[in-house]
Amino acid sequence: MLKQFVAKETINQLKAYSKADETAQEVFSSLRTVLSLNGGEFEKKRYQTNLLTTRESNIRKGIALGIYSGWNCLILYVIYFVGFIAGSYLTYTEHEKGSIGNIIAVVMIFVQDSSFIGYASPFLQSLAEARAAATAVYRLIEEENVTEMQILDDYESGQKSTDINGDIQFENVDFTYPARKDVKVIRHLNLVARAGETTALVGKSGSGKSTTISLLLRFYEPASGHITINNQLISDYNIKNLRQNVGVVSQEPYLFGTTIYDNIRYGKEDASNIEIEKAAKQANAHDFIMKLPNKYETLVGESGIQLSGGEKQRIALARALVKQPALLLLDEATSALDNASEGIVQEALDRASIGRTTIVVSHRLSTIRNAHQIYVFDNGTVIEHGTHEKLMANEESAYQELFQAQQREHMESGNYQSTSKICDEKQTGVVTFVIRFVQFTAFAVSGSKLTERIRIKTFECLLRQEVAYFDRPENNCGAVCTRLSSDGSAVQQFTGPRLGIFCEALSMFVIALILGFFYSWQISCIVFLCILLACAIAYINIRVQGQLFEHCGMLQGRASSLAVEVLHNMRTIKQLAVEDIVLQQYSDFISENFRITRNYSIVIGLNLSGIFAIITYNIAMIYWCVLVLIEHNEMKMNDIIKVFAFAMFFVQSIRSVLTMMEDLGTSLSAIHSFFELFDRTPLIDNSSTTGQELVDFRGQIDFDQVNFVYPTRSQVRVLNNFQLSIQSGVSGSGKSTVIQLLERFYDVTNGTLFIDGIDIRQLNIHSVRSCFGLVSQEPILFDLTIADNIAYSKNDVPIIDIIEAATKANIHEFINNLPEGYQTKVGRSGSQLSGGQKQRIAIARALFRRPKVLLLDEATSAMDSHNEKIVQNVLEEIQTSNPDQTSLIIAHRLSTIRSCDLIGVLDKGYLIECDTHSELMRRRAAYYRMVSRDSEAL
Repeated sequence: MLKQFVAKETINQLKAYSKADETAQEVFSSLRTVLSLNGGEFEKKRYQTNLLTTRESNIRKGIALGIYSGWNCLILYVIYFVGFIAGSYLTYTEHEKGSIGNIIAVVMIFVQDSSFIGYASPFLQSLAEARAAATAVYRLIEEENVTEMQILDDYESGQKSTDINGDIQFENVDFTYPARKDVKVIRHLNLVARAGETTALVGKSGSGKSTTISLLLRFYEPASGHITINNQLISDYNIKNLRQNVGVVSQEPYLFGTTIYDNIRYGKEDASNIEIEKAAKQANAHDFIMKLPNKYETLVGESGIQLSGGEKQRIALARALVKQPALLLLDEATSALDNASEGIVQEALDRASIGRTTIVVSHRLSTIRNAHQIYVFDNGTVIEHGTHEKLMANEESAYQELFQAQQREHMESGNYQSTSKICDEKQTGVVTFVIRFVQFTAFAVSGSKLTERIRIKTFECLLRQEVAYFDRPENNCGAVCTRLSSDGSAVQQFTGPRLGIFCEALSMFVIALILGFFYSWQISCIVFLCILLACAIAYINIRVQGQLFEHCGMLQGRASSLAVEVLHNMRTIKQLAVEDIVLQQYSDFISENFRITRNYSIVIGLNLSGIFAIITYNIAMIYWCVLVLIEHNEMKMNDIIKVFAFAMFFVQSIRSVLTMMEDLGTSLSAIHSFFELFDRTPLIDNSSTTGQELVDFRGQIDFDQVNFVYPTRSQVRVLNNFQLSIQSGVSGSGKSTVIQLLERFYDVTNGTLFIDGIDIRQLNIHSVRSCFGLVSQEPILFDLTIADNIAYSKNDVPIIDIIEAATKANIHEFINNLPEGYQTKVGRSGSQLSGGQKQRIAIARALFRRPKVLLLDEATSAMDSHNEKIVQNVLEEIQTSNPDQTSLIIAHRLSTIRSCDLIGVLDKGYLIECDTHSELMRRRAAYYRMVSRDSEAL
């Protein structure tokens, strides 16, 4: 009954901790976005809210264990009461079995039995908690997903042929996402991709293009209709085999937190060095890789954070090409490339497409003009199809309208865009019952509150750390979240009722020792010496347990990092069909953890057996000493009984401590880890309230001889003697590193960055970031509603302000058409939205803040031409209506920055040109050549 109750409360507790852990993972995987929006305090409150629900479960568990422990104590004293009353009666009536020795022996046997039951209480709690935790795991293991069972089938079912070169056909396909069944995403889709030909899918954002790719890869099953390859239903193919023969490059490329070499090799497990280099060259990645200090052995960081968007995209492209796939799926494969790289990569893609069925999703229509067939999507269906020439010949063609809109965009000026006493025995038992109940409840409350405060403080301290702290492999998102969870659980294991048992045992130890020496120093000395030896071994065991926790913690952290990485990027894993590889990697971590635990457990087991042997030997010595003292008439029987009782309490206290030795060791190690973090002084304190406030911020930015290297790549200088002045109200073009310095994710290595003439390091960090509105190339949304995402970190915001920002970003109409409107949940990382929809919500979030400086890092890269033009015009209007607005844009599409007041051209960290568009064109230098390549691409 106790187990069932504790298990039920543990399940509730685990659910709450799971939500808190999800929040932590979301925050630390999107840290730059959180910091840029000054969302630290908001996320701390969100994390704290999730933890608050665990307190009641902890208290209820403490009450249940208090009743159980109090009941055991009551039984113990009832045994004393009944035993000695019955024994006194037998002695008084001179019964043959009523000797004092027999009475004591019988009573002590029952007392020992009862004590052992009491020792088991911490383990019963652990057993109930483990049972509850295992419930969710076994439920997942026993679940059957018909579609995905084939993935681990090892080619035992389905069509195993690698020949998927036949025609791909969609016949009357309808589809709705499981999480949004009321919204039909694909409607009566009919589409044919001929073998060996290139088929392009174009259309507005959210029209169903990427969903079509997902259906082809069998991430989902269509609601109706059929998808065939070689006139055979796609459901007849083995999923794993199918995906291994498909090369996919997605709009938002994902790289694993390992080396460049291993990332490319994920495309083909047995790829040789030659094959990997060849694929890198085809993707125009080889040259920049060879310029890195460690070349192909360079670590890319978590999610490829150490590389730019274009570099990540090219490595993802190389990963797709290395397997020489029969089918190539390119979902905005070149969207993050500059024009020079795009031209080369596009040529490589054209060559790679020869003899392959290729499906291209693109917003940049210039990249698909040579496609054999172009399908134009709108609202989940195909509205027209044909070759480029055929579609352009139709004056009422939607394709022609899209194409001409892009041409006009190129010809016209764009804008600044992108960016936790025996007769009293019965009464004593009742009192002890009450005391135990109060003890367990009180310690459950205090332990829960302490753990809650430690978790929150740790979360807060992590948010204080500089971004470079998280760039190190040991501090990536998965490792940090694992430490936050596992170390918090380790502390909680010892700060609740177990701490009460430990304090009780320590008190029994001290009192029994003092009273024992008062009545018989001989017996007490024997007990004391033996216990000293036991304590010495126990100390060794605690140290060993602490080392085990640290070693296993590192492995569990790496395993958890891998698990988080895989689960958050399951689409990439499935696209590459590398489930068995990542499963083996995870199994290796767990196997190594088991091996270390097994070796340490042998030492811990030997130590524990030695301690219990000493305790048993100690009890034997006590009996021997008592007999000697009685024989020499040095003690009265009354004193012997008292001393014996004290000695038993003494031994009992040691046993109580031993049952919690493992928890003590791990808790001490976890506490040490927490205090290391608490005592760490960050290089850039993200929660600092010191520094000068920006008053009447004008928006003037000056880089004075700035040099910069990333802390994890100190050999590579990213900025060299960078000199740039951006006046208030001026729009300009720069690079991503410049934006990271402005947001103070990093500090300059040398030189000075001035904001309104003040060194940025002397300014209040929140004040600085509140002046900027950042829109990144890869938009980050949180698992909140659309309204909460737009008004992120702000409370009690009028909906009219949210709608205004959404309207400016051209997303209001789409939101308004959703069943739940602005209260629609976007899913983790915005998974329920398309890339363009996410980008527009991110832009609305930036505009909502009414920043003095807009930082746009490829802000419109995920949009189709129609929506891009609208947003471009909106941003232009914002600039016109507020001439003091400063904009800093990162852009590969040079047509979007022509109207900028200042354009800076960077090469190898140097600012090689800086002027207006017309002046730079007149010089006919680097910028001119870039524009020329841009024109040729169109």
